[in-house]
Amino acid sequence: MKRHLIEDLRSRLKANQENEKTSNETLESLERKVKALAGDCSNKKTSIDSLKQRLNVATKEKSQYEQMYHKAKDELEKKDLKLTNLESKMIETECAMTELETTASQQLHGLAKQSGQALETVQKKLLLTNDKVEEFMTFVKALTRELQHSVQELRTKIKQAKKMGEVRACKKGLSQESVQLAASILNVSTTDLEEILEVEDDEETAKAKMEFEKDKEWLQYIQRLLEAQFPFASYLMDAILEKLNEKKKLVEEYSSLMKHTV
Repeated sequence: MKRHLIEDLRSRLKANQENEKTSNETLESLERKVKALAGDCSNKKTSIDSLKQRLNVATKEKSQYEQMYHKAKDELEKKDLKLTNLESKMIETECAMTELETTASQQLHGLAKQSGQALETVQKKLLLTNDKVEEFMTFVKALTRELQHSVQELRTKIKQAKKMGEVRACKKGLSQESVQLAASILNVSTTDLEEILEVEDDEETAKAKMEFEKDKEWLQYIQRLLEAQFPFASYLMDAILEKLNEKKKLVEEYSSLMKHTV
């Protein structure tokens, strides 16, 4: 019985030793996994901190673009209100012009039957009418110049908004190391490199030149209408409406660009 007991104890001891060996191997494996998980957690923490910093920068940029968008929207609303007032004045002026033409025609028709005193009175009224016509001419010229200047400003803002979007997209596509490497290869600073990226191409320059020539031709056409014989009100209205529609499209394009930028 002692022999059996001793053999049983030896068997149990051997089994326990094997279990202990297995447990030690399992423990070592777990320790390696814990170390690996700890390293992975450290890397993820670093990545999270980096993402938080980028999020803060993106939030600040978003706030800036929102401010730019609201400012541009307010300016556009003011411009639209001013344009509406100018359109109303234009319609009123056209009606007044028609009335002046009718009055002048009626007065000229009755000149042959009037005395010298009546003729002098009519002449005074005609002088007053001429003064009003000159004032109308001055108003139309000022209106067309303001409208043409407003269209040019919108074109410039649209061009700037497109540039800003292109440069921003280019910067997103390049890491800081890539930008510095490109600047080093070209032997320029990173600021100079950004300015190089913003240079206008020949197509944009040609387009701007063509738009300038069209504006010049439009102003010359308005001048020819004002110098032409009556009636010219309908042609003048068509020319003004053409430029107003162009401005409306530019306003919509600029508003769309600013929304996408924000």
